[in-house]
Amino acid sequence: MPTIVKIGNIAIQIYADDHNPPHFHVVTPDHEAAVLLDSLELMVGSMDRKSLKAALEWARDNKEQLINEWNRLNP
Repeated sequence: MPTIVKIGNIAIQIYADDHNPPHFHVVTPDHEAAVLLDSLELMVGSMDRKSLKAALEWARDNKEQLINEWNRLNP
């Protein structure tokens, strides 16, 4: 599970050979959630508001990188 970036204690990860729809995982020591790549909406899981906000802000600014990484790991 490659970590794309760490923001404090928040890890944004994309797993190889993962299921569709395209998404990324936001992981903290206490929570895990999956976020859809196309809409940046919460798909499953739970996350504290502050961590989710930080992850989504980073994802909005780096969406192309996330899409490229998804395509690389999930051909």
